Amino acid sequence: MTTTIIWTIAIISGLGLLLALTLYLVAQRFKVVEDPRIELVEKAMPGANCGGCGFAGCHAFADSAVKAANLDNHYCPVGGNETMKKVAEILGYEVKEKAPMVAVVRCNGTCEARPRTSEYDGSISCKVKASLYAGDTGCAFGCLGCGDCVAACKFGALSMDPATGLPVVDEEKCTACGACAKACPKAIIELRKKGPRGMREYVSCVNKDKGPSVKKACANACIGCGICQKTCTHGAITLENNVAYIDFEKCKLCRECEAMCPTGAIHGVNFPKPLDKDAIKARVQERQKKAREASAAAAEAAKVAEVKKEESNG
Repeated sequence: MTTTIIWTIAIISGLGLLLALTLYLVAQRFKVVEDPRIELVEKAMPGANCGGCGFAGCHAFADSAVKAANLDNHYCPVGGNETMKKVAEILGYEVKEKAPMVAVVRCNGTCEARPRTSEYDGSISCKVKASLYAGDTGCAFGCLGCGDCVAACKFGALSMDPATGLPVVDEEKCTACGACAKACPKAIIELRKKGPRGMREYVSCVNKDKGPSVKKACANACIGCGICQKTCTHGAITLENNVAYIDFEKCKLCRECEAMCPTGAIHGVNFPKPLDKDAIKARVQERQKKAREASAAAAEAAKVAEVKKEESNG
C-alpha cells in the first residue's frame, strides 16, 4: 500500500514537471518580445484611453507610434502638443505642433426657437430616441436633448442647459477627444480649431431642408439664402445641401457673415468687442456698391472697345 502511494506521488510529480517544462518551452518558442519604448511612450501619455487619437487606447497608440516611420499620423488630443513632444523625444522623431481644437455644438434650436410637436416618453437616450423617430420638434436634424454627449465625455466638459435644452461645452475642460461627436446620432457636434485667443466663427445649424420648411421648424436655423457666402471675401463659406459651412482654415474672423446672417445662425465666440451689425452692414454694402460700379464701368469700357473695333474693321 505504501509503495503504491509512493509510486503514485512520484508519477504525478514527474508528469507535473514534464508538463511545466513543456509549457515553458512553448512559451519561450512563441513569446512576443515587446519594444521597451512602447512602455515609455505609454507612460508619457495621459492615460485617458478615450480613443480620440483614433486608436483603441494609449497602449495601442504607443505601439503604433513606435512602429511608425514618423509621427505625422499620430496625435493625442488629450495630451496635446506637450505630450507629443515627450513622445517625439522618446522615439527620436520630430513633431509638428497642431492648433488646439474644441468641440462645437452646431445647433441653436433652443426651446423657444424650436417648439415641441410631440412628447417623448421613452428611454432617456439620444441614440434610442433617434432610432424611433426624427425627434419631438419640427426639426429632424437638431439636438435631441437627452445628453448622450454629456455621458460620453470623460472630462466633464459638457453639460445640458435646462433653459435651452442644448449641450454646453466648457472649452477649458474640453480635450477635443471627439467622444461627444461620436456619441451624437444627429452629428451636430464638430471639432474645430479654438482660434486665436479662442475666437471662432461657425454656423450653428445642420438642417438640410429648404428655407421655408427650415424657418417653420426653427427660428434660428440656417435657411440656405447664401448671403454669408456672397459676403465672405476670403472664400471661407460654402453652401451645400441648403446649409452654410465656414471653413475654419480660411476664416479671417472678420465677422461680416455673422452680421449679415438674417436668422442669427452664425455664431462668433470669445470676441473682445460686441458685434456692431450696423457698422459692418454699412461697410459691406459700400464695398458691394463699389464692386457693382466697377463691374458696370468694365462692361461699358468693353462695349466701347467693341464699337471702336467694329468701326476700324468697317
